[in-house]
Amino acid sequence: MSSSSNTGGSSSSVKRLIVVLLFDGVDLLDVTGPPEVFALLQRETGDAAGYHVVLAAETMDPVTTSAGVRVLPDITFREAAARSIDTLMVPGAVEVDDQRRVQARTDPTVVRWVQTLAGRTRRIASVCVGAHILAAAGLLDGRRATTHWSTAQQLAADHPSIEVDADPIFIRDQNVWTGAGITACLDLSLALVAEDFGEAIALRVARQLVMYLKRPSGQSQFSVPIEPVSTTRRMDDLRHHITQNLAEPLTVADLAEHAHVSERQLTRIFKTELGMTPASYLESARVEVARNRLESTDDTLERIASACGFHTTDTLIRAFRRKLNTTPTEYRNRFRHTGPRDRNRSGREHGSHPERP
Repeated sequence: MSSSSNTGGSSSSVKRLIVVLLFDGVDLLDVTGPPEVFALLQRETGDAAGYHVVLAAETMDPVTTSAGVRVLPDITFREAAARSIDTLMVPGAVEVDDQRRVQARTDPTVVRWVQTLAGRTRRIASVCVGAHILAAAGLLDGRRATTHWSTAQQLAADHPSIEVDADPIFIRDQNVWTGAGITACLDLSLALVAEDFGEAIALRVARQLVMYLKRPSGQSQFSVPIEPVSTTRRMDDLRHHITQNLAEPLTVADLAEHAHVSERQLTRIFKTELGMTPASYLESARVEVARNRLESTDDTLERIASACGFHTTDTLIRAFRRKLNTTPTEYRNRFRHTGPRDRNRSGREHGSHPERP
C-alpha cells in the first residue's frame, strides 16, 4: 500500500504538497483517512488544483501499522526535508498496558524529524494522538490543542504549557492544527480543504464521505468521563458513597461530613486526586449514569432526572450541555442501543420535558 495521490503526472507540480509521516505502530486510519479526503477533492473538482500526497518514513522499508497492515513509504524523511511542504500531517500511535490504560507513544527519532520538517512547512496538523509528537517537538508550547479524549490528561500532565481541550473535533491555533480521535482525521482533513478551497467544495467532499462537514458536537459524547483511577482509600469510599446515593440531594457539606473533613480540605482532596472539584465530580457521575439510562432504557427524562439526582429535567439538560455539549434527547437519538418504542410524532419521549435551546 502506498499513497494513492502520488500519481499526479505533470499536474502534480501545481498541487500543494502534503507529507504524511509513517513509523512503526502508527494508527492505520490516521495515515489513510486524510489522503482519501484529499483524493475525493480531486474527483469532485476534476482539475489540476488540489493536493499531492506522499507518505514519508525514516527508510523506504515497509512500515507495519497498529492494524498489522504494512504500508510502503513514497519518500524518506530526509527527502521530505529537501522539499517545500505545504502541509505536514503527523499521525499518532498508542500502547495499552495490562490494565487497558491507553498511553500515547512518541518516538524520539520521529520527534526530531518533525522539528526539522516544521521549518520547511506552511501548515502542520496532528491527527489523533499525533498531538503528543507535536508537543514533544515543542510545536504546541503556549498553544491550545486537542487530542483523543483518552490521552488528553496525559498530554496536559506531560506538557503543562499547552492548553488542552479534549472536546473539540479539531483546533486551529495559527498555522498549527490538532485533531481529535480516530475518525476525526476526516473532519480535520475536510477543514483543511475548506480553508484552501472553500466550504462549498468541502461540503461536496463531505457528501461523498456520507458525513457532516461540521459535526453537531464534540468528542466528549464518546468519552468515558468517570474513568477508573488510582486513588486513596478515603477517596474510594467517597466515590462509592456518591455512586450509592446519586438520587439524594448531595452537597459538598454532605460529602465533607461523610469524610470527616472540612469543605475546604475536601475540595483540596478532590483537586489533588481527581483534578476537579467535588461539585464537578458529582455532576459528572450523575451525567454518566443518566447517559447509560438514555442508551439502554425507555425512561422519560423526568424519571431519569429524578433517579440521577438532577430532580428536574432543566437541571439534567443544563448538565448535559455543560459536560457533553448536547442534550439528553439528542444523545439518546445517537446512542440508543435499540429503537425507542414510545415516541410521539415530534420524536420527543412521551411525558418528557421539552428541551430548551
